[in-house]
Amino acid sequence: MSAIAGSLMFGGGQAFAQKELVFGLQCDRTGVTATVGVNLCPGYHDYIALVNSKGGVEGYKIKVLEVDNEYKVPPAMEAHERFKKEGAVLEGLFGTASTMALTKKLEEDKILGTSPGFGSASAADGKRFPYSFPIAASYWSQAGAAVAFAKEKLGGSLKGKKIAYLFFDNPAGKEPMPIFEELAKSEGFELRTFAVPAPGLEMGAQVLDITSRFKPDFVITHLFGRSPSVSIKELKGKGYPLSKVVAFVWGSAEADIIAAGGMGVAEGYNGIQFAGVGKDFQVIKDIEAMYKAQGKPVPKEMDSTVYYNRGVFVAALHVEAARNAIKAKSGAVPNSEEVKKGMEAIKGFTLGGLVPPMEITPADHEGGGWVQIWTVKGGKLVRTKDWFQGYREIIQKHLAAEASKS
Repeated sequence: MSAIAGSLMFGGGQAFAQKELVFGLQCDRTGVTATVGVNLCPGYHDYIALVNSKGGVEGYKIKVLEVDNEYKVPPAMEAHERFKKEGAVLEGLFGTASTMALTKKLEEDKILGTSPGFGSASAADGKRFPYSFPIAASYWSQAGAAVAFAKEKLGGSLKGKKIAYLFFDNPAGKEPMPIFEELAKSEGFELRTFAVPAPGLEMGAQVLDITSRFKPDFVITHLFGRSPSVSIKELKGKGYPLSKVVAFVWGSAEADIIAAGGMGVAEGYNGIQFAGVGKDFQVIKDIEAMYKAQGKPVPKEMDSTVYYNRGVFVAALHVEAARNAIKAKSGAVPNSEEVKKGMEAIKGFTLGGLVPPMEITPADHEGGGWVQIWTVKGGKLVRTKDWFQGYREIIQKHLAAEASKS
């Protein structure tokens, strides 16, 4: 079908004038985090294709412009300028450094940008960052959730316990530190941090230090790219029980586990998730049915459910923001400012459980910081803790403290 505005489409047996909205999507398909991008971005495109196949959003077809930013800032800045020129009403960002670099540009150009599970934790504060939308648990919220999970696994008290934090030595890896430090004081545990230098493929010394010298009761990891698989192999090789390890969201995908040697090797390994995992969601079944109806094979990317589903998650929230904006204008074409307000009106949208019970407001662009825990059990990922928030009051306190500095 033609993507040209003004063409005719048929939906529900009735013809209507086809209108169009442009979404911008940044991706990394060739850089250091391509493992994520090559699975996440197809999920985004497939959800948009599904929506378009059903007549679009309130009569509007969605056109997606994707740019591979290679996980680098200069191409990300160029992508934003292209999206702006093409009239994009919103933008999916990719990479913490790129997100931080674009924060002011988004505000100047009045285009909302989403950074689910990455970017600055401070961006959850919609009053300070009106066009930045984490729309998923920030690194602060992930830190709170990781400690809450460790506390639960260790019998309900962390007093006198030891927790190791194994992290990628960059700004994203360091960002959760204030939350960990405060929780160490309030909960009475000893925190020790272990930095892994880029590219994160060597951490034998750090893991030896953790397992032989520090001997923690629990390990929290925050690693990216190929480094999560290295951490699984190293911890397993040193005899540390993976049931006492929990990874932040970029170290808990099927690709990480496969690269570590497979589900059997990673038995017991826990990972934080901000979107549903697996294929048992109606929306995933609908996408499979769409491919079959077109006589096409179901794409292999769908098997990498952690990242693929996150792509669906992001696309679904983008579509819902647009839907809210169009409805608010009684069907008239919305501008980017109105789509921003549409994003701030999302409430009670769960997409059959793939999306957490979030509520995005003008004040809270994170949507509450909800996560699940999924664990490798019996050769597959199993949900072991449903949607929860960890130390939400501490996260809010830090957001307020940051706001008071500005």
